[in-house]
Amino acid sequence: MGCDKPNIVYILLDDMGYGDVSSFNPDAGFRTECFDQLAAEGMRFTDAHATAAVCTPSRYAILTGRYNWRSCRKSGVNGGYDSEIIEKGRLTVASMLKLNGYSTSCIGKWHLGLDFARTAGYRAPEGFEAVDGIDFSAPLRNGPCEYGFDYFYGIPASTDMPPYVYIENDRVTALPDHTTRNLDTKAFWRDGPCAPDFKHVDVLPNLTRRALRELERLNAEGEPFFLYVPFPAPHAPMLPLPQFIGRSGTNLYGDFVLMCDDAVGQINAKVKELGIEENTLIVLASDNGVARKVGFEELAQAGHHPSYHFRGHKADIYEGGHRIPYIIKWPRIIKAGGVCDRLVCLSDLFATLADFLGWKIPDDAAEDSVSNRPLWEDPEATEVREYLVHQSIDGSLSIRHGRYKLEMCPGSGGWSYPAPGEETPDMPSYQLYDLKDDVGETRNVINEHPDIFTALRAELKREVLIGRSTPGKPQKNTGSDVWDTVRWLKEE
Repeated sequence: MGCDKPNIVYILLDDMGYGDVSSFNPDAGFRTECFDQLAAEGMRFTDAHATAAVCTPSRYAILTGRYNWRSCRKSGVNGGYDSEIIEKGRLTVASMLKLNGYSTSCIGKWHLGLDFARTAGYRAPEGFEAVDGIDFSAPLRNGPCEYGFDYFYGIPASTDMPPYVYIENDRVTALPDHTTRNLDTKAFWRDGPCAPDFKHVDVLPNLTRRALRELERLNAEGEPFFLYVPFPAPHAPMLPLPQFIGRSGTNLYGDFVLMCDDAVGQINAKVKELGIEENTLIVLASDNGVARKVGFEELAQAGHHPSYHFRGHKADIYEGGHRIPYIIKWPRIIKAGGVCDRLVCLSDLFATLADFLGWKIPDDAAEDSVSNRPLWEDPEATEVREYLVHQSIDGSLSIRHGRYKLEMCPGSGGWSYPAPGEETPDMPSYQLYDLKDDVGETRNVINEHPDIFTALRAELKREVLIGRSTPGKPQKNTGSDVWDTVRWLKEE
């Protein structure tokens, strides 16, 4: 591969918008000094995307290199009690790296499902609420350690979803002993069982401390390592520490973004302190766009727009739902200060690392992962991706090809107007946008380009039915019978 195996630190932020990073948004209402420093020391991508506009599915794609809508979860997200969605035996980035001699750790928010022990009185959850019949004293199954991680410390799902417990490997660190509730809009979390060592305000600081300690431990072992740090912020509840309150000059959300910025800065500084900066790959990304509860009017009054000039936000099929800030730093390979405007996806991590390691991916793994190595080595290299598929929270898909993006729904497919149920009869069933001339997706040009519509629909149909979007043997989608009910798959 031309260099020693790199250490890898992958930092995933939760519900942070493209416009929240000042190196991506020159008109941001505040400066994200640590994010910007990382970008100055590495490369930022201006056309990078999550595969989905919400958390669980985008995390699935990051770790498996497979589009999330091929999994059993065709829409929505997991709750804290839901079972795993990564298929048994499926290779993940972590398990692939283990095969290549890596130590692997995960510190943070899992949100891909796991199985708590259930007692005879188990009551199935409704939505994300608390349930009865969970034996928290028993080992849990099918968590991160079953999918390639040697060590895990973190939380089962989002910080607003019960149960509020820390998990270390396959056990909770303390048994829940009370029920917590908080109905404040910006500091909201749902009622549920809470352990005595779980304090909502300390979740981000605790995970940051743990990540720094894990960096030290992994480095001391002397083997190449993969540290996956999926932070649960700036997702609600927005709980900046006192020293960050007011710092952004916007609102609590802006302050919480700056607290996340500081956490990333601590990790970057620790890598330097350990003397491993030259051959350590640091990746920084968000799992989807900004959430709707951040106080858009307050932020706008302060001159800040978390979705930048893109339409929509978290949950939407529009760009604001899935176009995300994406930064990579690897001094040994990546020239500092680079900017790449090529189309890339978070699912590409698997194939990119495999390419650098010289490892051949089997046909039944990373079916939608494309190596970004040419772009890491030269940001002006030709496009590596011809097509990219996105998904909204209601399961609607879109397909991107060059300047054009076809959305297979009449509205947002998410929470922005027109949300599902808000569409009117005069709206076209599908939307086609020319992102080169209309990055804000304001004018549907589907009637002007019937040939492009037909070609993109045919390609999307092919990628759905063949079970992959990369070269290789056709694969089966998990629970693929859902596609029998999709109208556009039946259209000629």
